[in-house]
Amino acid sequence: MTEYGAADLNLGITEKLAGYLATLDYDDLSDDAAHECRRGILDWLGCALAGSAHETIDTLTGVLAKISPAGNSTVIGRKMKLGLLEAAIANGQMGHVLDYDDTHLGGGGVHTSGPLMASLLPLAEARGIDGKTFIAAYAAGFEAATRTGMGMPAHHDGGWHLTGTIGTVGAGAACARLLGLDGEQMVHAFGIAATQSGGMQQNRGTMCKSLHPGKAASNGLLAGMLAEGGFDSSGEILEGKKGFCRIFSTVTDEDAILSGLGDSFAITDNGYKPYACGVVLHPVLDTTIHLGKESGIAPDDVATLEITAHPKAVSITGVQNPQSGLKSKFSITHASAVSYIDGTAGRGQFSTDRALAPEVVALREKVTVQTDENLRLDQAIGTVTAKDGKTATHTTEHATGMIDNPMSDDQIVAKFLDNAAPAVGEETAAEIKEMVWELEKADNLVKLMKLLG
Repeated sequence: MTEYGAADLNLGITEKLAGYLATLDYDDLSDDAAHECRRGILDWLGCALAGSAHETIDTLTGVLAKISPAGNSTVIGRKMKLGLLEAAIANGQMGHVLDYDDTHLGGGGVHTSGPLMASLLPLAEARGIDGKTFIAAYAAGFEAATRTGMGMPAHHDGGWHLTGTIGTVGAGAACARLLGLDGEQMVHAFGIAATQSGGMQQNRGTMCKSLHPGKAASNGLLAGMLAEGGFDSSGEILEGKKGFCRIFSTVTDEDAILSGLGDSFAITDNGYKPYACGVVLHPVLDTTIHLGKESGIAPDDVATLEITAHPKAVSITGVQNPQSGLKSKFSITHASAVSYIDGTAGRGQFSTDRALAPEVVALREKVTVQTDENLRLDQAIGTVTAKDGKTATHTTEHATGMIDNPMSDDQIVAKFLDNAAPAVGEETAAEIKEMVWELEKADNLVKLMKLLG
């Protein structure tokens, strides 16, 4: 038995993390952590409301309605109900379909709120959960996802989309906390969630990429409920010989999973997107927006637009000639060109119309890209040269929205209202905002769900 591939290592890592998260209460959170939870919840709700009208969601909900024609769980922005698991899929996909949702780089780069929020909302709605418990569960999910990611630093290199894989573990832990499960049940929720996780980077630019957080949410919700019902799993799902960290990553760092546990909270290092595309493009966008506004060189007069970025930014966003809005979110040449012309990089700049616009296509053909390993992931350099030889250069030291250059509360609110108002109206959007800012005072989430529906 000692040679058995899944034999116990007796490290206790999953058990210790699960035990801590099972007892995490709202009152345990620092003021900064509680406030960051409210910011994250508000930001994601705006992204989901904005994404609710996307044609991808039309396709998805059309199928889910056939699977679950008589559910009781709110589908955000769609005036429809589905079953618990199906609503989690729909809400999770709409929250990520615009690639506008938050990113926590500490765990490798997980869009953490998507799986967490999409799993927690239908469960909280069904169980009548109060605001403090909801926030505690959300914070617990961030700890689970981030710490799992820290334990498997080469996970992304294997081609996995972390929001689908690590996000599933986070959602399972969040739902287990929401349900008030004990430490042993939390361990099982970890295991049930991890064994369902998946999501491949090959699907960037397709409907499948934003399906990943939807499936992560649904699988995490199922994991929590199965654990509640007595379903079990390995007690060493993270650190085991055939556990999540070892089989999903060629490099492991089990010590990082528990390092500093309870001393700080992962949510306080969350990053938010001012631009509706892959986060690795954000320093480039800060650079090209600045150049477009300040260089004095009109788009038609540009001879070359040279971009230098971290190698990962280029490898992730190498689509050269995107023919759809979804593909354009992973094109460094499109992002550079459209932001230089438009002076912004919101939802509209990553639409199919802008991806095919003649003036954008013409400028992106003048974009050249090189990499520099000495640059940080949140750093980029751009140089524009005019046809008459005039040049201008700009360096972005820290991309807007990341922890070294965070978005303010006012910026988070402005982004939310811009995203939410087209879906629910300005008055309802403002009411949702006020409710989220005081979510810890809510006895339940019934009113909030009605506003979101």
